[in-house]
Amino acid sequence: MELKRVVVTGLGALTPIGNNIAEYWDGLKNGKSGCAPITYFDAEKFKTRFACEIKNFDPLQHFDRKEARKLDRFAQYALVSSDEAILDAGIDLDTVDKFRVGVIWGAGIGGLETFQDEVINFSEGDGTPRFNPFFIPKMIADIAPGNISIKHGFMGPNYTTVSACASSANAMIDALNYIRLGTCDIIVTGGSEAAVTKAGMGGFNAMHALSTRNESPESASRPFDATRDGFVLGEGAGALILEEYEHAKARGAKIYAEVIGGGMSSDAYHMTAPHPDGIGVERVMLNCLNDAGIDASEVDAINTHGTSTPLGDVAELKAISKIFGKHANEININSTKSMTGHLLGAAGAIEAIASILSMQNSLVPPTINHTTVDENIDPSLNLTLNKAQAREVNVAMSNTFGFGGHNACVLFKKIDA
Repeated sequence: MELKRVVVTGLGALTPIGNNIAEYWDGLKNGKSGCAPITYFDAEKFKTRFACEIKNFDPLQHFDRKEARKLDRFAQYALVSSDEAILDAGIDLDTVDKFRVGVIWGAGIGGLETFQDEVINFSEGDGTPRFNPFFIPKMIADIAPGNISIKHGFMGPNYTTVSACASSANAMIDALNYIRLGTCDIIVTGGSEAAVTKAGMGGFNAMHALSTRNESPESASRPFDATRDGFVLGEGAGALILEEYEHAKARGAKIYAEVIGGGMSSDAYHMTAPHPDGIGVERVMLNCLNDAGIDASEVDAINTHGTSTPLGDVAELKAISKIFGKHANEININSTKSMTGHLLGAAGAIEAIASILSMQNSLVPPTINHTTVDENIDPSLNLTLNKAQAREVNVAMSNTFGFGGHNACVLFKKIDA
């Protein structure tokens, strides 16, 4: 059977550097750091006392008080970003066939704050099991797409992908394939996360995964820099409306880009560390290129996983050099995590959006905070350091990897009617 073409017709974002798509792009192009001291709780005793929190977000501007109490922050973020994307796509909720509209969402952890608070409350009590009746439905990772579908009446496929930091990239690939195969006309996809909590910060600190640059948090996320010392935890959400091309054309939809391929692989190496030779990363990019049916020489830009960890950054760049050969030097490579921090399960979504906006605006956002060359990184690679670079981007790749060795890669192309 002939696979259907899939396009992006709507975008929504809630990020540490902007609470909607316009603000997010403004932050990206201007190299804005979203990192600051933690405000959600007293972090004085923590090894890391900063994160990339959402700023100026009042849930009561989006939900009534009763509804807000039923939603963990990760679900609130999912609903807000998906609302923006649905509105942006111009979907007529009165006429669309809702049986052919699905929601496939990514979350690496889900309602961590809800789980944390309920357990703390129980442990501080007298042993009587007094739990909030919304404890479980607030916490479970699949509640985000469930709430999106309930709000809008979408009755197509509905579930959450969980593959750590690759979760929302896996969600996009699943959405791509459902539409390709003709199962759906439209899928709301993306991911959300809200792990800036005592448990989240404490857990990642215990793994020695986070930067501890407390004296200058705004510059702590520094992918590819020789002085990088770990990632910066971020939070938020990104939403994309994926739609079958002919369906989008028939209703006169605005089209941002075509989704031309998705690849997946596993490192099969270690619970948290990447394979030092980047074998799994090589394979995921190759799988994505093969799925898209394009040559490596056609890729103009790569938004890397680029978390700012000593091992991960080098392994990924080695893999890029291996797969793209001499053409690697012609590609604009960047890491927008230098600005947003690492949104875990939402990372793939907001970084895919960054790739799409790069294509739309012929501008590649910078990798900020770079001051010191790492001798383990090929100096001929263009890492788009510290300042955005004008560039016509016709094909953009977005890489996302997760603990457990999960690798996902998505390719976007300027629409060719």
